[in-house]
Amino acid sequence: MRFALVNIVAFALAGAAWLQGWLVGLLEPMTAILSGIIFAVFLYGLALCGLKMWNTSVAINNMKAGGKTASAQAARHMAAARTRDAESRAIQIDMLRLKLSHRIQIVRHIANLLVFLGLIGTVIGFIIALSGVNAEAVSQADSVASMVATLIQGMSIALYTTLLGAALNVWLNINHRILSTGTVNLISEIVAYGEKR
Repeated sequence: MRFALVNIVAFALAGAAWLQGWLVGLLEPMTAILSGIIFAVFLYGLALCGLKMWNTSVAINNMKAGGKTASAQAARHMAAARTRDAESRAIQIDMLRLKLSHRIQIVRHIANLLVFLGLIGTVIGFIIALSGVNAEAVSQADSVASMVATLIQGMSIALYTTLLGAALNVWLNINHRILSTGTVNLISEIVAYGEKR
């Protein structure tokens, strides 16, 4: 529920920013290509996070409801820990925590990748901005206009891609945090269910 609510609000805010005209610069040719790549990576990360969130929610609900699925999941965990002492059981729980936490780390890696893609866009924008500057032509009035236009285009690319990468990173990290909380809850349910049996 939190996952859906966070993303509905975030998409609504993005839509409002679009309607205000704040994101029109993303449609300029070079910016659109870089922004499209960043947004495609974000959508992949969001879809993957949503799938993992769904699976985690289903597993938590199964554990709370009991039944065969919960027994099977708890049995996998408790089978190795049943004949061991308390310290070994704690190690077994830590291993379960690491295993389940490792499954969701790809979402965080994708979120971090968004920042790097934004920075690549920044570098490309600065390269474009500086490629139009010619030190010898600065003194000629007719060539200054084209240099300024190229400089503005490059800076636009740099700023828009940086902003997009950073904003989508924050958005995906919020989703990852919700997924992390769900994973911790799942671990608690598995351990509690296994200890009861």
